Amino acid sequence: MPEIKFYKHDPLPMEMHKVKIVQKLNLLPVRDRLNKIKEAGFNTFLLHNGDIFMDMLTDSGVNAMSDEMQSAMLRADDAYAGSETFYRMRDKLEDIFGIKYLLPTHQGRACEHIIARHFVKPGNCIIMNYHFTTSKAHITTLGGRVEELVKDEGLIAKSTLPFKGNIDLDKVKACIEKEGAENIPYIRIEAGTNLIGGQPISYENMKAVTELVKPYGIVTVLDASLLQDNLYFIKTREESMKDKSIREITRMIADLFDVIYFSARKFGFCRGGGILVRDEKMFHDMEDYITLYEGFLTYGGMSVKEMEAMTIGFEETMDFDVISQGPQFIKHCVDVLDDYGVPMITPGGGLGAHINAKEVLSHIPSEEYPAGALTAALYLCGGIRGMERGTMSEERNPDGSERIASVEMVRLAFPRRVFTLSQTEYVIDRVKWLYDHRDLVGGLRFVHEPKTLRFFTGRLEPVSDWPEKLVEAYAAEFGEDQ
Repeated sequence: MPEIKFYKHDPLPMEMHKVKIVQKLNLLPVRDRLNKIKEAGFNTFLLHNGDIFMDMLTDSGVNAMSDEMQSAMLRADDAYAGSETFYRMRDKLEDIFGIKYLLPTHQGRACEHIIARHFVKPGNCIIMNYHFTTSKAHITTLGGRVEELVKDEGLIAKSTLPFKGNIDLDKVKACIEKEGAENIPYIRIEAGTNLIGGQPISYENMKAVTELVKPYGIVTVLDASLLQDNLYFIKTREESMKDKSIREITRMIADLFDVIYFSARKFGFCRGGGILVRDEKMFHDMEDYITLYEGFLTYGGMSVKEMEAMTIGFEETMDFDVISQGPQFIKHCVDVLDDYGVPMITPGGGLGAHINAKEVLSHIPSEEYPAGALTAALYLCGGIRGMERGTMSEERNPDGSERIASVEMVRLAFPRRVFTLSQTEYVIDRVKWLYDHRDLVGGLRFVHEPKTLRFFTGRLEPVSDWPEKLVEAYAAEFGEDQ
């Protein structure tokens, strides 16, 4: 679809849908928000959803279904084994990706668990363009380790590089030579690299790296959870792909990989997941893990109603008008905040708008979690729930010291088909206010720190009384009831 032109002002992102079901939002007064973030241990994961105005924590499992997705749920086949719902889902995925064998799972991290269980032995090295928190945790728990080989320029916060998720081919070759191919069971390529700002990887780079490693017998694995955003960027930013349809690009990508897995909480707009396996023997070697950890082979821990909905969602993902919505709204948010001088991760990627917390709160040392502090402050200054994506999301080194993150960000996720432009403008306004008052924000320290994936359930406290001072300044500007 061509960009919609405006007569009196610059183009704005347009919702390519109409709202037919609504859910009431609640904006607590600012002093109530201070009490709620204290109760949550300054961890936005532990806030109650009823205390949040704009929930931008994640796009996982919180996307809006279409009318066709909801109506499909009525025909779900509830059979424990041999459900016709499963076969409709499997056939749709084979139609899109050209891969016959499907292992259903309840969500993306279950896919990561099963793939790691199948492939990883102590001492193994897994190559990635960049890790995701749970994908890395499953590997390290089994005694493996991760080598992140994204190109150096992908970690530069402010950039115009269109594909910051590209992997460095020279680094991959050097890693294989150092480790030996026999110690690298698979390479994982993530579409829309989550932890560096939802930045895409080009088709050309995916093709080059899979051609590089296959002669060594290294299995190629694609994390397609954020594929829909990556497909949009390939079509709009990669010159050789501009005349190809989204379905054609998807099949071209799929043909490069031995295994493709996804969280349908993102790809498919529902709660679920799956692993597509090209080789029949590998499929049979992995299927026991489904019955052991997930459920039977024709539901994999998922609700069959949502399986029916996601089958429609997979098809909707092949529609350019559908997948363009997230990136366009994110671009608007990033561009306006960048124009205001707020340090952002640029260019805008998929998944969400990402604030460069390391630069915004340069006065806070990494050991006091500037991204975590900025996330808590943003909740105070607008009831907006974002997610820390920085040092808090890392795990400590074996000696107990902090593993300082390469990128320190606050992620403001844009669930698909959920927020309007006016809500986006509200978020922009509150982020700008917080940036102008950034000197009021201080650091955090853990008071309860889980050993694994601590950012989910850990509790923190401020190192000073900065939250109270920030609330006083906010109340003076907007009033205590805002």
